[in-house]
Amino acid sequence: MNSHLLSLGRIEFINVAPVYYALEHNLIPHHFSIIRANPARLNEKMQAGELTISSCSSIEYARRWRNYVLARDLSISSHAPVRSVLLLAKKDIEQWDGEEIFISGQSHTSVVLTKLILQERYGFANTYRTGNVTQKINDGAIPEIILTIGDEALRLQKSAIYPKAYDLASLWKDWTKLPFVFALWIVQKKAARTLVDDPTESIRASRDMGLRNLTPVIQEVLGKTPLTHNELERYYRESLTYSLGEKECQGLERFYTMAHTAGYLAEVPKIEFLS
Repeated sequence: MNSHLLSLGRIEFINVAPVYYALEHNLIPHHFSIIRANPARLNEKMQAGELTISSCSSIEYARRWRNYVLARDLSISSHAPVRSVLLLAKKDIEQWDGEEIFISGQSHTSVVLTKLILQERYGFANTYRTGNVTQKINDGAIPEIILTIGDEALRLQKSAIYPKAYDLASLWKDWTKLPFVFALWIVQKKAARTLVDDPTESIRASRDMGLRNLTPVIQEVLGKTPLTHNELERYYRESLTYSLGEKECQGLERFYTMAHTAGYLAEVPKIEFLS
């Protein structure tokens, strides 16, 4: 690998803690400078060429796939329920036709997934407004329906404000019988051509180490979330999948094809991995 540091984007949510723990604590040798941001900001940084590698929204790869290649066997996926990508509402989903959905500005993939599910599965015609969900609720202007992701979703999932909760990974799985891939590790194609070794091996090694011993990962995360130790262990082991196997790839390709058909992607991207 090149001797200089490679910029590595890290989603600032607790969902990726098992993947990055060993890297951030230097338990595995690496040449990364780790930059934290929310998914939407990491997408912007990748678009601008400010990051070499990053965990990014899966829709970001699809929109600019000619600029990127994918890291092998790395994703943030769910075979359902994911628990941290939620539609929360004051009334049942069957009553949402024509309603406004207030969506988190932190997300890109989940927005497209929400539109696909409501438009194509339910036949609804909704309107969407983007903003800061937590701020909106704190201001007292509580939306009827919200899309919330990450740590915010974990915090709001038991809120008395919203008696109805719909898990997006579960809605997708019920519809397609496939897992959903929320995020991928993306490499700038220009940078990939100059690499001597595969730097994503360190990320996979860190993931494997984190999942083998979740206790220190959970200890570090406790207090940043309302989840208990046992709930966090279930979240990491049952709600999330960090690999990118055959089933996950099938789910990813189905999402891309459906998004293209519905007009949310200009074309169906080619799935191309770092060699």
